[in-house]
Amino acid sequence: MGAVLWDMDGTLVDSEKLWDVSMEALYTRLGGVLTPEVRAATVGGCAADTMRIVYTDLDLEPDPAAMAASADWLHSYTGELFAAGLPWCDGARELLDSLAAQSVPMALVTNTPRALAERALDSIGRHYFAAVVCGDEVPRGKPAPDPYRRAAALLALPPQRCLAIEDSVTGAAAADAAGCPVLVVPNQVEVPDGPRRHRVASLAGLDVADLRATHAGLTGIGDRTA
Repeated sequence: MGAVLWDMDGTLVDSEKLWDVSMEALYTRLGGVLTPEVRAATVGGCAADTMRIVYTDLDLEPDPAAMAASADWLHSYTGELFAAGLPWCDGARELLDSLAAQSVPMALVTNTPRALAERALDSIGRHYFAAVVCGDEVPRGKPAPDPYRRAAALLALPPQRCLAIEDSVTGAAAADAAGCPVLVVPNQVEVPDGPRRHRVASLAGLDVADLRATHAGLTGIGDRTA
């Protein structure tokens, strides 16, 4: 395991609940009612995919300018919620500190646009990450592999040597497609199993040795008994 690539929303910080609030507000603004099924479909998605889902659900004309304006409004509203502070997911901060103490390189890999991710980093701590890849900085966001491939390249490592930590179907699919083994920590939605995926209920109690053993078990690289 050469590095750890972290998803942000729902993995490091429990911000999906804040996205719930802002998505509800967007639906009110657009004259609709957000259903649990539609919300689940948008978890972990990039802005473009989320707007396509929303506009299709509300039977709105998929005008690119209108969809972009809705995305901007959503991100601005969510940014105001982020500014009040982000709650950590169980065990996430302790694991970040343990990885940093052992000088394990880390990257943040998120579908969140850069402007909003920067506000989140004010709460999380940008010093943890050697690289940050945001959804508006790659040709295709998650579930495409582009964000994870970009993060691995920035750390000068092949994706197979990077353990991705994800909470969503979209994010796990992106990491998988990039060639990264994935530690899945489901938050709001159930994530399917896969040959390069290991599931845990929580990050609480995990340490660096556990991550190394997970990576080794999924790739055959390193000491499986670490």
